[in-house]
Amino acid sequence: MEVEDRNIGNSTVSTSQSGSNDKTLSKETGSKVFSTAQGFMKNVRSRLLPINGEPTQSFKADASFKSAPGEKDWRVKLSIPNVQSFQNSTMLEPLRETSGLTFPYTPTIILSHTANYSPISPVHNNYPFYAYNNSSVDQMTITGEFFVQTSAEGTYWISMLHYLRSVTKMFYGEGEFQGAPPPVVKLNGYGDYVFKNVPVVVTMFTLDMPTEIDYIAVDLSNMGALAEATKGATDTANIKGTVAYVPVQSQVTVTVQPIYSRTDVQGFSLSDFVNGEYVTQEKGFI
Repeated sequence: MEVEDRNIGNSTVSTSQSGSNDKTLSKETGSKVFSTAQGFMKNVRSRLLPINGEPTQSFKADASFKSAPGEKDWRVKLSIPNVQSFQNSTMLEPLRETSGLTFPYTPTIILSHTANYSPISPVHNNYPFYAYNNSSVDQMTITGEFFVQTSAEGTYWISMLHYLRSVTKMFYGEGEFQGAPPPVVKLNGYGDYVFKNVPVVVTMFTLDMPTEIDYIAVDLSNMGALAEATKGATDTANIKGTVAYVPVQSQVTVTVQPIYSRTDVQGFSLSDFVNGEYVTQEKGFI
């Protein structure tokens, strides 16, 4: 074995060579010794690591939920009308499981309140006077995204579409409540101080079905009239009407108008409204 010492600057580098061609490079600097380039980098990386990989102190934290799922549902939703045909419809069964049409992802809501004044403009006057007429809660627009990746989400999408089609129609022709207007539904969302049981009517809805996304097949054999027609069938794939195709991503925009009965409006008190008294009631004033 040959050993050779070389002086490089103020450091002494020793190299050794054996028959096995093992090469070892050691550099002594103060009290630290680095052997081989791999060992040198290993030592550098381990400077801030605990010895043997064991932390010198441990940290413990308890995970907990503020409330049980479903205890306080603050998601935006429109209720199912309290009408027998709506309550018993198998087409709306997916919505009943979520207590109404629930937007699965946080929607965008645009709302406005208006105080109307009429100008009184006397002749030869630079500044008109304004006389108060009335106040109103204007239409609200709710825009939300729907993503469909499973059969259950697909049936919910179909139920959502059927619900919006239904609540924008009057009771016309044969059936119950002939001549009655479209039903009133309740808007809830974001807690009691934002939207709590606000009575609204759906005045319009739009649904986009893009061309650049995929559509998936959804089995509807358990919904609507098909549920009775396919009862007992083991193979419903070839039964006409049991499959619908829905987009995997779509956007729904619903326009609602808050509406209050004449009796509730006559009993309105601004003092109670300012003090938050109506939050604990079911009248839904906003």
